[in-house]
Order: sequence, then structure tokens, then C-alpha cells
Amino acid sequence: MIYMDNGATSWPKPPEMLEAMTEALSSCCANPGRSGHAAAACAARELYRTRSTAASLFNIDDPSRIIFTKNCTEAINLALKGILHQGDHVITSSMEHNSVLRPLSCLEDCGIEATIIKCSREGRINLEDIKDAIRPETRMIVITAASNVTGTKMPVEAIGRLALRHGIIFMVDGAQGAGHMNLDVKKNHIDVLAVPGHKGLLGPQGTGFLYVREGIAVRPLLHGGTGTKSRQRQQPQDFPEGYEAGTVNGTGLAGLGASMRVVERIGIEAIEAHEKRMVELLQQGLSEIPGVVLYGPEDPSHKAAIVAANIKGMDCEEAAAVLDRKYGIAVRAGFHCSGAAHDTIGTGKIGCIRLCPGIYTTGRDIETVIDAFRQIAAG
Repeated sequence: MIYMDNGATSWPKPPEMLEAMTEALSSCCANPGRSGHAAAACAARELYRTRSTAASLFNIDDPSRIIFTKNCTEAINLALKGILHQGDHVITSSMEHNSVLRPLSCLEDCGIEATIIKCSREGRINLEDIKDAIRPETRMIVITAASNVTGTKMPVEAIGRLALRHGIIFMVDGAQGAGHMNLDVKKNHIDVLAVPGHKGLLGPQGTGFLYVREGIAVRPLLHGGTGTKSRQRQQPQDFPEGYEAGTVNGTGLAGLGASMRVVERIGIEAIEAHEKRMVELLQQGLSEIPGVVLYGPEDPSHKAAIVAANIKGMDCEEAAAVLDRKYGIAVRAGFHCSGAAHDTIGTGKIGCIRLCPGIYTTGRDIETVIDAFRQIAAG
């Protein structure tokens, strides 16, 4: 199989991840922070190691400000529902995933209003439009690091500076950025960062985290056992335990820690350069095929490792099925949980095929994909 669906979940996984999970299962598969015996202490150390690795990767000073979640969606929900209050105003974009837009829609019933900035057909946002949308009650700007439909990179650092100047919380959805591009919470002035473990960080499914800058109060999303302050009925709000109610995915988080160390060792710059080259080859080849339509920025430097395409006269899901069944190429087709983004780029009624190379994608893989598109388009 040629796997071109890394935007959904990265694959294959590094062997270091499998080794770390096996070691965790065999040596310290116990509850961290719940018991005082050796196995629980071992699990707690591994959890702290993963937290520290995440802090290093995103230039976070205090690892305790990192809350583990089961995915990026949970992290986003925790942030939006835990930070915002009645009367608050939020600014976001039309290129956001439903993980952002649906919680914001839900919060409208709580008296929280959102302004959705319309992006260009390439998925770009205009900084002036964000400035114009700021009100006295604007509490937060929430933006994806890169679109999950077109790969379009958002001007994270510029938006972060704007938010800082106006005293507004800046939140970034790192689902398509983490592990693919440099997300430095200090340089980019990021106050809140939501990250999945299973995409660009190469970790297992069921892992993710939320970073919240010190000084920002958050209401817990889940209530239950934390291993701390067990005699009180009220949920503790100490970082991070108060926000990790129940037993965490210790085995998965051990694997995530190992995967993030692989990402660190390779280097974000090297990963970004390789994926940029794969996108460049893919776009160039597809653009030369009659009947193939591409969406998003033409310049690979302006996008993450995502290429959105369609074959004229063919349903995108049918094309994806042919790619899988006949050519052994795995892609994702449809609306990618981002209906507003598809409306923005002009595919709101037809969807598109999304191709996402990763660090294990080769030039030969890209050639095979291009040749398959050529044959399908030729009928």
C-alpha cells in the first residue's frame, strides 16, 4: 500500500513507539499518581518524561501546563468550554475543522458569540479582517496552524502578535501543524495549543494534549478521580492532574513520548523540507494531467503536507475507491469534517480527494500516485 492519508493518522509508526509501548505494558502498566508502589512510580516517571518531551518540542517552559487528552478534539473542547464565559466574543476562520466550529456553535447557547472570518479561495486569511473583527469583548482568537483540507498555512506568528497587542488569548489548533512545522509557543505568542498525538507527532491513536499558558483559568471538562485531594467532592483545578480525570492512556503516552523523541531527533526543519519536496513533486505531476483540478496555494512553502484535488467528471469518493481498490493507494475523499472550508474553496457541493504524504513517503510513491491519476483521468 502507498499510504497518502497522513492528515488523518500517520502511518507507518516508528519502531521506537512500538518498543516503548511494549516496555510500558510489560514493566510498568500501573496507574500513575494513584499508588506508591514501584510500578505506579515507574508509570508516573514515564508520563512525566512524555510531558517534558512535549514541552521541549514546543518550547514550553513548564511541563505541568500540558494536559493529556485522548485526541486534539478533546483538547479543543476543554479549551473553548473551559476558558470562555457568557458575553465573550471569539474570532476564528472559515477554514477551521469542525473540532473548532462545532464547539463554538454549541457555546452560542451559553451567550458566547463567534465571528468567522471568510478566507480566500486558497484558504488564506487576511490579517486586516481579523483586526476589523476585534471588539472590546473579544476574548479569544482561535486559528488552525494549517488547513486540514488544503494545507494552507495560517500566519500564526503575525496573528499571535496581534492578539498580544490587544490582550486577547491566542489559541492554535495544531492538528495539521504539530510535527510538520515549527510551532514555538514563545515565538508565535501562543497562549493555548491543542495537539493530536497520532498525526505529525507519529504517536498512537488515543493520545493528544492541551497546553495552557500560566495565568489563564480553565474549568475542567471531566470530573472524577485525579489521585489528588480525594477527600473533597469538588473537582481540583491544579495543573495538570485536575484536568486528567480518570486513568490516563499510560501505554499510549509512553509511545507518544518515544515518537516525539524521533521527531526531535529528525528535526522539524528536515521533516518540513522532505514533505515540501513531496508536495512539490505531487502538485507538479498532477497539474500536468488534463482533467485534474487542484485547490489551495500553488507554492508548497505556503502549505503543510496536504494536496487537495479532483478529477473532472468523477465523484471524489468514487475516485478514492478506485485508487484504493485498483492501485493500492490510500487517500481520503469527501468533506473532511470541514464543510465551511470546502464552501470557502468552492468544493462545498462536491468535496475533494485529499492526499497527505508524510516523512516515510518516497519520490517513487509520488510517481506511482501521479501515474494512477493519469490513468483514471484518461478513463
